[in-house]
Amino acid sequence: MDEPNRTPAEQAAQTEQEDEQQERLRMSEQARIRLEKLQALQREGRDPYAITTFDRSHRSGDIKSNYEALENAPVSIAGRMVSRRIMGKASFLHLQDSQGSIQVYVKRDDIGAEAYQDFKNLDIGDILGVKGFVFTTKTGEISVHAQSLTLLSKSLLPLPEKFHGLKDPDTRYRQRYVDLIVNPEVKETFVKRSRIITEIRSYLDEAGFLEVETPVLHTQAGGASARPFITHHNTLDIDLYLRIALELHLKRLIVGGFDAVYEIGRVFRNEGMDTRHNPEFTLLELYQAYTDIFGMMDLTENLFRQVAKKVCGSAVVPYGELTIDLDKPFERLTMLEAVKRYSGVDFAQVPDLEAARALAKEHHIAYEERHKKGDILNLFFETYVEEKLIQPTFILGHPVEISPLAKRMRDDPAYTQRFELFILGREHANAFSELNDPIDQRGRFEAQAALKAAGDEEAGEVDEDFLTALSYGMPPTGGLGIGVDRMVMLLTNNASIRDTLLFPTMKPLD
Repeated sequence: MDEPNRTPAEQAAQTEQEDEQQERLRMSEQARIRLEKLQALQREGRDPYAITTFDRSHRSGDIKSNYEALENAPVSIAGRMVSRRIMGKASFLHLQDSQGSIQVYVKRDDIGAEAYQDFKNLDIGDILGVKGFVFTTKTGEISVHAQSLTLLSKSLLPLPEKFHGLKDPDTRYRQRYVDLIVNPEVKETFVKRSRIITEIRSYLDEAGFLEVETPVLHTQAGGASARPFITHHNTLDIDLYLRIALELHLKRLIVGGFDAVYEIGRVFRNEGMDTRHNPEFTLLELYQAYTDIFGMMDLTENLFRQVAKKVCGSAVVPYGELTIDLDKPFERLTMLEAVKRYSGVDFAQVPDLEAARALAKEHHIAYEERHKKGDILNLFFETYVEEKLIQPTFILGHPVEISPLAKRMRDDPAYTQRFELFILGREHANAFSELNDPIDQRGRFEAQAALKAAGDEEAGEVDEDFLTALSYGMPPTGGLGIGVDRMVMLLTNNASIRDTLLFPTMKPLD
């Protein structure tokens, strides 16, 4: 009988807590039993951890895809036992390896009575080596008929019985190793992630780009507006910053004479965490001499299209209930056009900062005292436009206030030669016709430094070495940055960045 004054939600929460407690008790008891089994094996001189190698001839996928050639052939496989049905003198188990799982038929008369008893004492999760031959059962399932089994590693902790239906993602992220064991579709995401990065490299290598590596530790945080992580180098007795972008070192290489370079690497930003943001993430940045944002736009569009076709088999990809079409030409809009379309406000007719502030107040958009007219235009864009850009859309013509490293537009120097690619209402790429005027660059660095001095922790500083590099002369250059994790989210149909990172950043339980 339900307790009085308890809501259904409270009752459900109590039931869930009781179920979790029972699960913990079950796992604790099973762990004790498994440890005793291991100790018995070790006393008998059969320590599974002492085995150092097992010669595999095939994996599960190899056998299934080449059954006709392998029927009745001897094979040697290894993997984790994930299920078992004991039926007297004969049993079935499923062995899971890197390619999937395959059924194994185990018969007492084939492996011997003692070995069969040892098999019955095994636990789900144990890692086994199996030697036998390939055949098909009466139900048509491709299987391996075991002639010998070897315990290669003892699983001391049981797989959670309720893991398949686990709703709490926190446990999945903290124990990704268990998640990968019991949820094969999770592994598929990370196989695809690897293929996506491989195809990015293939595309750029074929286009004549050179992959390079640049420092992770910087003496100054630059190349983006973000709060950095700070560490200290004891020998030099100086503070260093984990890089927030790859940009400034890569552009030094263009100054040095490389025509086209790229880097795929981790960057670190000491900021908030949500479904789109992790403190460390993977960024692709590339720079190409003698081109501009229009060259970068063509490259970006072709890159997304080709990677989708190679990895997904089509440039038209599902995402939740939506279908994203990467095959047709991406729409191109200026920020002014986009804000006018979705908010009705034409910033081309806004004469000055005071008028921009008045519009912001009228539309209930909060701004800070430091914000200029261009900043307020960007606030309108973030409020009215971003979430509407579902299909691939290039947004061009960003205000100079938010683009300290991009060239100004010749016909309107208040705006820059920059674009962002939006898909699913979020930014996927950011590109500039790179600023190569060292005098203009110094002025913008100094403006950023003033903001930093006024308390803006995301603003940059004056990078004198980069200014020295520019002063030697950098050719006209197009630059592009793509968030690899968001690209993976798109092409694997995942709504959270954590589902595309094997080990996302988590707060310690203690």
